[in-house]
Amino acid sequence: MHFRRLKLSGFKSFVEPSELHIEPGLTGIVGPNGCGKSNLLEALRWVMGESSPKSMRGGGMEDVIFAGTSNRPPRAFAEVVLQAQTSTREDLEVVRRIERGAGSAYRVNGRDVRAKDVALLFADAATGAHSPALVSQGRIAAVVSAKPAERRAMLEDAAGISGLHVRRKDAEQKLRATEANLARLEDIMAGLDRQVAGLRRQAKAAERYKTLSDQIRLAEARLVYARWRDAAAAAETARKDAEAADARVGS
Repeated sequence: MHFRRLKLSGFKSFVEPSELHIEPGLTGIVGPNGCGKSNLLEALRWVMGESSPKSMRGGGMEDVIFAGTSNRPPRAFAEVVLQAQTSTREDLEVVRRIERGAGSAYRVNGRDVRAKDVALLFADAATGAHSPALVSQGRIAAVVSAKPAERRAMLEDAAGISGLHVRRKDAEQKLRATEANLARLEDIMAGLDRQVAGLRRQAKAAERYKTLSDQIRLAEARLVYARWRDAAAAAETARKDAEAADARVGS
């Protein structure tokens, strides 16, 4: 990947829109201390997904936004645009923008993406915010005194396989999340099994209650019918007795 142009607006000391053209070969930036040379390297790392405010020499990520001076008001946002060309000669434009209180947003070729997507994009190109090719102040001493694991990471980055490690780490995180979800699912299923057992007992009790209720209603209906039948028979007997009495009186 070949970096071609870096555009800054409101990023640290670059309050006005500025452009840095990176021509083929060597491009040098010369200036006195405090003129912003380190800010250019930090802007390059920032647009490639740097997430540590400490690496940006700030207490918070919003510290990259121009804070203002006695003559200039502070800016409300900072934006860095990196234009590059991939190994297949495809044009690439990565934009990172941060607004006060709103956080960062990324775009790649005009499409909104996640910070993870940007990091993976540069990792596949054997570069990125933490690439050993980006040598900042004190970096040489850190490389010399690096631990074996850190040197291994540098060699892997130089070999162009850091993207595989990023994908492996992402896959491991998804696997751990899936395992946690499965464990949680087992707990939920165990709780549901207990609820199902309780509901089955309740269903059996309800079915028994319904059966007994039907039997009680049937028994009550039979009792009412028997009482009605007895009352009807008694009434019929009384009617016949009355008719017989009337007949005797008439004769």
